[in-house]
This record gives sequence, C-alpha cells and structure tokens, in this order.
Amino acid sequence: MTKKADFHSGTGRRKTSVARVWLYEKKKKPDIAGLVVNEKPIEEYFPDPKAEMKYMRPFQLTVTVGKFVGTIKVEGGGLSGQLDAVTHGIARALEKFNPDFRPALKKEDLLRRDPREKERKKYWLRKARKRPQYSKR
Repeated sequence: MTKKADFHSGTGRRKTSVARVWLYEKKKKPDIAGLVVNEKPIEEYFPDPKAEMKYMRPFQLTVTVGKFVGTIKVEGGGLSGQLDAVTHGIARALEKFNPDFRPALKKEDLLRRDPREKERKKYWLRKARKRPQYSKR
C-alpha cells in the first residue's frame, strides 16, 4: 500500500479569481520545480518582479523560503486578481502547516479576503455610477 503524499492546502480568493494551492514539504531532490501555476512555473505565469515580491511575502514572513514545492490552480478574473488569490491561498496553506505562523500572517493582513468586487451596472446608467450628461434645455 502506498502512503498518501503529505500536503497542506489553501484556497485564496480575490475579485472573481479563485486559487487552489497545494504545498508539499521539499524533499532532498534538486530536480523538483518550485511552485507551478496552471502547469507553468510561477515565474513564467507572473513574470513581473513586483509580482514575485507579492507571492513570496508569506514565505518570507514565516521564514520558509525554499522549503516548499507546490501546485496552484487559478481561474477567473485577470492577472492582478489571480496574483492576490494565489498569495491568499499560500498564506492559508502555510497556516494549516503550522498554526504558529498565524500571528505573523495576520499582522500583514494576508489571511483576510479582500471583499471588494466590481459593482453591477444599473439600468439607465452608462456604467455602475456614470450617468448621461444632464441638459436643462
């Protein structure tokens, strides 16, 4: 009987994006890739250096940089929302791995889901709040 792989999962959300994160403790094999997002390396999926700072933040706060490999499935929304969802999911997975990480992650507000969503368009308006120009005569 094979032993099931030990992993820690977390779900992150932002706007309309949902990220499912599975983190595995890194074994001594150098051929294992780091984080993989939708079957691409995370550096390829989020190529911006500012994005790297954002998704590495939970690992830096918990002093676990390089100790995990993981698979991330993200869908919905745009790149910005997906990046925030991935960061949220990583933080939640790290909290499941070690509950002692909670105060550090909570202090940086990484465990809270950002509730801001796009407001719906109302009838008679051009956008959610933009009105047609008023003309008195």
